[in-house]
Amino acid sequence: MSPPARLEDVDWSAWTPADPATLVFVVRGEQVLLIRKKRGLGAGKINGPGGRLEKGETPLACAVREVQEELGVTPLGLEYAGENSFQFVDGYSIHVHVYRAADCDGTPVETDEAVPHWFHVEQIPYDEMWTDDILWVPLVLRREKFLGRFLFDGDRMLDQRVEVLGP
Repeated sequence: MSPPARLEDVDWSAWTPADPATLVFVVRGEQVLLIRKKRGLGAGKINGPGGRLEKGETPLACAVREVQEELGVTPLGLEYAGENSFQFVDGYSIHVHVYRAADCDGTPVETDEAVPHWFHVEQIPYDEMWTDDILWVPLVLRREKFLGRFLFDGDRMLDQRVEVLGP
């Protein structure tokens, strides 16, 4: 069987991700806290802090833990923002629970996983991020809930669909 070339080539009704994960966007006024990943999936790219769920962990608990591990701060006022399902043509898949935080407790620090950066919401460096981010990160910032499905070949997005669910 050939690898999928479009979203329709994936049997989403039977789709089971290899990894459940989280991403967190801390929004403080007109600033959003992002990271430059130092290792793992997306190393070198700008993104929100986050990572894979541990066995028995809830997405919310994972979101808090990952921000603490990657930046040394605790996200405050976490709210569910949406979900993204990623299928890669090499067979890897990941389901990401996305959260928005109202602030964080502490000062973000560089760790062996990430370098923190505050960006004005109008100056997010989408050209240094995954290509899908420009489609749904603005929804997080506007507090619009969403469901996204994406098909990637390595770093290249082949197909996408983002459904806006409303505020």
